[in-house]
Amino acid sequence: MSRHLPEGELILLYRNTIGPLYAYVSRRVGGDRGLAQDIVQDTWMRALDAWPRRGTPDEPLVWLRHVARNVLASHFRRARPQPVDPATLDIHDERFTPDTPDAAALVSWGLAGLRPRQVELIEAFHFEGRSVAEIAADSGLSERAVEGRLRRARAKLKKKLTRVIRASGPSAGRLTTGTTETTGGNQDARTTRSG
Repeated sequence: MSRHLPEGELILLYRNTIGPLYAYVSRRVGGDRGLAQDIVQDTWMRALDAWPRRGTPDEPLVWLRHVARNVLASHFRRARPQPVDPATLDIHDERFTPDTPDAAALVSWGLAGLRPRQVELIEAFHFEGRSVAEIAADSGLSERAVEGRLRRARAKLKKKLTRVIRASGPSAGRLTTGTTETTGGNQDARTTRSG
């Protein structure tokens, strides 16, 4: 942790981190604007509570994203998943992307039950769009090791999600998250980035 920031520097830090933090959270909630704003606000409130006592972290955005990940996990642990039309998700496909509120809510609910390292890996690949090669370079692992870990993380996520996925019509599924309710929709796949 670094020194305590004067108010002016704190405001500048807020301005420099709010966009990337909101983008991170928004992607995790599939663009649900109200939920993203609530999570970002809660995250910054925690920063304003912690930083005066502990000092500002050396990498504030990393700290904020870590806290936001925890806030998201807490939010989605309270969610009550309902059966979802499998047409809205194809978690077997490496090209899967949680870009809709339905898919993001269900995936975020599933991620809340995984280990932090698994969550970070899935986030890096599927939410941030980073390639296996980029993740390997940043983590000091081989691409093969990253691919194996990503495969195992997906398998754990799949196992967690399988119980709420059922075969039925496209409008049958809902995920009630406590503050919002999302309905079923189709999911576009994107091309894989590994390689």
